[in-house]
Amino acid sequence: MPNNQTKGLAQGAMMIALFVVLIAISLYVPLVSLIATLFAPLPLAWYSANYDRNQSLFVAIVACAVTFFIGGLLILPFSFIFASVGVVIGICLRLKKSKLFLLMSTGITVLVTFAIDYMITLRLFEIDFIKESMKMLRTSYEQSIQLTQNMTGQSPIKAEDLELVFVTLEITIPAAVTLSAFGLAFVIISIILPILKRLKVTVPKFSAFKDLKLPRSVLWYYLIVLSINLFIHPELGSALYVICLNLSLILWVLLTIQGISFIHYFLDKKFKATNVVKILITLIAIPFYSFVILIGIIDLGFDIRSLVKDKVQK
Repeated sequence: MPNNQTKGLAQGAMMIALFVVLIAISLYVPLVSLIATLFAPLPLAWYSANYDRNQSLFVAIVACAVTFFIGGLLILPFSFIFASVGVVIGICLRLKKSKLFLLMSTGITVLVTFAIDYMITLRLFEIDFIKESMKMLRTSYEQSIQLTQNMTGQSPIKAEDLELVFVTLEITIPAAVTLSAFGLAFVIISIILPILKRLKVTVPKFSAFKDLKLPRSVLWYYLIVLSINLFIHPELGSALYVICLNLSLILWVLLTIQGISFIHYFLDKKFKATNVVKILITLIAIPFYSFVILIGIIDLGFDIRSLVKDKVQK
């Protein structure tokens, strides 16, 4: 790894400049903003993978400070998230951590930095962008319903049903934010790691998706939440109801992923299916997520992969 201080400062300045350019593009160039956003952590990830933690943190702080001069206060929360993600990815790579550890660390970083940004925005500017987004969504939905009613003479949904939909959406915001954070983390590392590998940074590998096996504790958590919903029946809006609903949503997603993983395993072992076929089967299976969740539960609870393997070998 480079240890020359002058070289480190020069490369740090280059990474800061590149980070600032990517952040600026993500804000001011609409057509490529999403691409620039996903690549924004790359410069700081590369620098953090090659230099020690203190240097990396210093470069990240300077990078965030510089972005202030191109976008003011409003850009700082945005740059803070992606600078933090870059540093965490780089540190994990420098410490030779596994890809699962990298994914969890990056997801938690996105989640924590988002929470910090939210609290600061709420305290300093008294702007609750989550509530404002929900208001905009409700207004847009009500306008669509009114337009449909004017055209057909019938409302596509009752007022009380619409209210229940938005109450449920508001309650499940924690789960939605959590899943979005880890989804974003997965996309970012999937894009960045191949590039870092080309830049001669040692990167870990995921095992094949068909071999994915979540911890069996996921199944126990699901059974506990299911038991609470079946036997206690938490009151709508209560703390227990909010916790169970958010946990249920996260566990459904995890078990769906586990079920799809088993489907890929079965297709690979039984039919030697190509990736195109696996993707098509996955798209077909998603609407039947209840059945896929059941497959995920069985896969976690019983060693059915060994049964499939034995039958194929025979």
